[in-house]
Amino acid sequence: MNRRDLIALLGGTAIARPLAARAQQKAMPVIGYLNSRSPGESAPAVAAFRQGLSETGYVEGQNVAIEYLWAEFRYDRLPALAAALVTRGVDVIAASGAPTSALAAKRATSTIPIVFISGDPVAEGLVASLARPGGNLTGVSAFTIELMPKLLELLFELVPRVRVIGLLVNPNNPATEHMVQEVQDAARAKGVPLPILHAGTEAEIDAAFVSLAQQYASALVVSPDSMFIGRREQLVELASRHAIPAIYSFSNFAAAGGLISYGPNPTGLNLLLGIYAGKILNGAKPADLPVQQPTTFELVINLKTAKALGLSVPQALLAQADELIE
Repeated sequence: MNRRDLIALLGGTAIARPLAARAQQKAMPVIGYLNSRSPGESAPAVAAFRQGLSETGYVEGQNVAIEYLWAEFRYDRLPALAAALVTRGVDVIAASGAPTSALAAKRATSTIPIVFISGDPVAEGLVASLARPGGNLTGVSAFTIELMPKLLELLFELVPRVRVIGLLVNPNNPATEHMVQEVQDAARAKGVPLPILHAGTEAEIDAAFVSLAQQYASALVVSPDSMFIGRREQLVELASRHAIPAIYSFSNFAAAGGLISYGPNPTGLNLLLGIYAGKILNGAKPADLPVQQPTTFELVINLKTAKALGLSVPQALLAQADELIE
């Protein structure tokens, strides 16, 4: 071998080694974040999700990438968005905003790990059980459906003379039937009629309040639906305009002027979602991670709204409240 051939050989080897080393390096993992809501409205949820990831060692842009897809409250868009994440080949899908996000992801893949936030993941058909989810899904149960009778009870404490209570639900939510049954059983035990009001769009929310008046309902339970969360200012304004005491599942309604809310802390739910996504990136299998449940629930009362409605909040409720808004 002459000197020129030796130099060429050594030069080629020097080039090949870095290329081989780079090829062997693991690419940055990608999380597909599938949300039924909108980015601006969900900013606090995303921040909590990122915090959860950081607690497991992942920081967006440094050692993990997140691809965000938003349905903008259009549940019918979720299947195509979930399919796009599967085609992209993401490492984990984080489904949030509504159980429809997780259901769309489940139908799109049986191999990519999925973490979710859901009201009742067993009833919604996401997992076999909370302790042993099985398959490629696990996540966080918000426990909101099981809490619906409690919302009715709290409303009775605040408005003891109520004779008819309406229940507002989104017919496009797969958990609606189970939710309605839970509240109907509780209302039947109280001997109070419970007209069911359906609203799947902004216009239908307006129509629901007209129907509420026609059925002589003097109070309202708003179900924990993603679309209602996104339209909370509209709901709170309508309740005020019609002078209807209403109870909600999340504190951001009370913060927006709603009368009373009771349920899990949304920030805590999304923090747990991020932690589970990070654990899976670190090698955990969804089937081995039991579905998590919140351990604390917040009771928030807007005293300013109560005063505007002419309601005197019982001392017992004031003592139970985690936050009073004045």
